[in-house]
Order: sequence, then C-alpha cells, then structure tokens
Amino acid sequence: MDEALKALRARIDSIDDTLLQLVSERAGLAQAVGRAKNGEKIYRPEREAQIVRRLRETNPGPLDGDTVERLIREVMSACRALEQDIRVAYLGPAGTFSQAAAYKHFGHAVEAVAEADIDACFRAVETGRADFAVVPVENSTEGAIARTLDLIVASPLRICGEIMLPIHQNLMRKSAGLEGIDRVYGHAQSLAQCQNWLNRHLPRAERVSVVSNSEGARRAAAESDAATLGSDAAAELYGLAIVEARIEDEAGNTTRFLVLAPADAAPSGRDKTSLVVGVHNQPGAIVKLLQPLADAGVSMSKLESRPARSANWEYLFFVVCEGHRQDAKLAATLAEIESRAAFLKILGSYPAAQS
Repeated sequence: MDEALKALRARIDSIDDTLLQLVSERAGLAQAVGRAKNGEKIYRPEREAQIVRRLRETNPGPLDGDTVERLIREVMSACRALEQDIRVAYLGPAGTFSQAAAYKHFGHAVEAVAEADIDACFRAVETGRADFAVVPVENSTEGAIARTLDLIVASPLRICGEIMLPIHQNLMRKSAGLEGIDRVYGHAQSLAQCQNWLNRHLPRAERVSVVSNSEGARRAAAESDAATLGSDAAAELYGLAIVEARIEDEAGNTTRFLVLAPADAAPSGRDKTSLVVGVHNQPGAIVKLLQPLADAGVSMSKLESRPARSANWEYLFFVVCEGHRQDAKLAATLAEIESRAAFLKILGSYPAAQS
C-alpha cells in the first residue's frame, strides 16, 4: 500500500509540474496578445465568457462546472494582471456579497475598491476612479434593487456583464450557540430572506436593519448578546463563529449583479440585451410596444416597471431579452420598438451568466 501511495503522489507531483509549465506558457501567450493589441483594452468580457463556456461544456469531471469556472477565471485574472491593473468598485464594505460577486467575475488579481453605496459605485466609473463597477440589481426572493434601476437610466455607463451569485446567509456571533442572542443585525434584504428561520429559532430577538451585513458583523463582533447575518467572508474578516449556516428560507436564493463600464461587450454567441422604455399613455400601449419581440421570436426574460421621475403616475419599463443588439434580428426588433416608444435607451449587451 505504501508503494502504491508513493506512486500516486509521484504522479500528482508530475501533473503539478506540468500544470505550472502550462499556466506559465499561457501567461506568456497572454502577454504576447497584450503586445499585439498595441494599447487596446486587455479585459474582453465576451472573450472570457467564451472561454468559460467552452471549458464548462467540455469538462470531463470529476470537478463540477462551477469549480472549473472558478479555476479558469483565477488563471485569466492572474494573466490579465501581468498586462493591466484593473480597479473594480463594489458595494462595500469588505466582506459583502457584492465583493464576492466582483471576485467571482474578475478573479482576485484585481484591485477591488469598496464604495459606501450604489451611487458611489456608479460615480467611481463615471469619473475614472475605477474601470468597472459591480452592483446588485435583483434578488430571486426579494425582487429588484430600485436604486440600481433608477441610476442606470441617467448614467452614461453600460452593462458589460452579469453575475449570478447564490446567496447563503449564515447566523454569526462571537461565541457558539443560540443562547443569549438578544439582537440580530442584518441588511434589510438579508433579514427578509431569513425571516422564517428567525421566527422559528429566535422569535424574541430584536431584528436590527443595518446598511450592510459587514456593518452588522462589525457590531456583532463587539457585542456578546448580538448576532448578525452574512457571508463566510464576513465571519472570517471579523473573527465571528458561524452558529448556523445557510439559514436562508429559499434554498435557491440568488442575487443578480451587473458589471458596469463605459462600453458594453461585443457579441459572445450567447448574450443578453437590457433596455429601458417609456410608453405613451394609451390603452394597450405596453402590449403594442413589446409585440415586436413576440413577432420576431425574441425571448424576453425580464420585465420590470419603475415610476418615471419626469411625472407622477408615469412609468418606465426595464426589459431583458435574449441576443446581442448587433444581431440582425434583434437590431431590427429594437428599431421597431423605438418607433413605437415614447423613450428608449439600450443599457447594454453582454454575455449571459452561467446559471
């Protein structure tokens, strides 16, 4: 058995050496690509999406697709960093799910910049302090993030990517066990996502809404009778014990994040396009407006309304449809919608995230 184990370990060592050689070769090729681009942007969301998609589809196992994606994104991130420093603004502070989303998409070889609120994330890219921003736009349980929708209408930024992040809420505190918990801190959405669990297990504990789960973790770290909701990263950052893991009421709880930049992405072969439209105040106006999508056989995955700020009781409609705005069929469809709309703005075309 000892000899067999030694042989297996020797084989692993040989594979590790080969991996190192291949990763180094890839990094060298990435540098050559950077030189060939002669100053063009290094990060290409459509190209990275194509790489991830191909490797997920050809993955032989036993590693699952999410693990393969995480590994290749870190390799791409490290190679990209050899050529260009990338600053990514996210809704802070450190330890939030927004930071986790930024790292999931860009890898860890970027400078992740925590911003105080969603407005500041937009401003960071608009003023050139950051290259990209990662902001939440909707949660599968609690719905749309209104502030993100409101800001993107007026902003010159475009959507160049999306991130689907499974949200697992942990109950965390300084010590183990549920006994003695008088307060539970958490972002309002996190508290809502865990309300059934909290009703069953901590019905008498006060629920205190804070600006972020990281702020809740900071407070819980200083209060022996308090707990907080949050991520594994927040627990590690603030030295908290995870009392109960994954207490969210919906097992499939997921938040969708947008990646914002001055320009959107080129076609990747599997894309989405987001737009916002205003309608004339007429009976059946929204049906007539969206009819071209049905006529062209274009799938619409999202329709969200928000009050328009221009007048009371008027609304804007946010639409997400399949395809890239440069695709001939979708381009013709969008032109027809624009001819019927009181207002239309294409927010960006971008690679569809892996679910």
